[in-house]
Amino acid sequence: MKDLQREIVPIVEEDLFIVLNHPDAEFDYPMHYHSEYEINLVMGTNGQRMVGDSIEGFEEMDLALIGPNIGHAWRGDRVKGNHVITIQFSDNLLNMPIVSKRQFKPIQQLLIDGKRGLKFSKEAQLKMKDEIIKITHMHGFQTVLTFFSLLNEMSNADRYPLVSNHYDASGTLQATKSRRIAKVCNYMEQHFRDTISLSDMASLVGMSDSAFSHFFKAKTNMTFIDHLNNMRIAHACRLLSDTNQTISEVCYNSGFNNISNFIRMFKKKKQMTPNAYREHIKKF
Repeated sequence: MKDLQREIVPIVEEDLFIVLNHPDAEFDYPMHYHSEYEINLVMGTNGQRMVGDSIEGFEEMDLALIGPNIGHAWRGDRVKGNHVITIQFSDNLLNMPIVSKRQFKPIQQLLIDGKRGLKFSKEAQLKMKDEIIKITHMHGFQTVLTFFSLLNEMSNADRYPLVSNHYDASGTLQATKSRRIAKVCNYMEQHFRDTISLSDMASLVGMSDSAFSHFFKAKTNMTFIDHLNNMRIAHACRLLSDTNQTISEVCYNSGFNNISNFIRMFKKKKQMTPNAYREHIKKF
């Protein structure tokens, strides 16, 4: 398996963000991660995008927001004539005093959601493409206004998470304002390999099974079982990527107690079998 490389982003403390403009990109950069956020626009090529445990194809254009420390890579089928624009900025942006103001609430949520990686609808991509291209030709303070305008556009656009599970305690607290949800998610993060029932989690936060089920769905937009399965599949993806464990070992080390059920669930979530996933990521 290929090692996940840490990229040193050429951004300094005085920079709010940096823009990297790559006409005719070679798409030869290995799977990597960094502590900064990244907006990546790919134009004029078909290929595949890998972000965390997500592998998806794209055609002609792709736009994604990648959160801190999530492994990612793009592979394009056509080289000549393509164009890649990357905007990178510090994760400290979320803690800037101006971003804490009420008018920046949608951008705050965008950055919280971005911790799992985000992709955008075709309509949103077309709407934001010109703004991103425009920023490559700008200098000085005007670029700051355009940058925040872009984040605002992204915050109001149709968007979808890429990574099945990327739990972050601070992000969960900011997004849900619920210490009970954070307590449950922390417990699941530490014990997802064990048998965990809805009743166990309900008891953990002093709620009835029915009340907890509705509460969890309302706060996270997914059922307790879906969240648990996402967490287990995400761990299985890491084992398939980073180890030589057998499929059986990956199954049981990820909290599943039945190989058939594991393969069925994996295929449902990733649209391919565990073996096919392992073979596929070797290309990155």
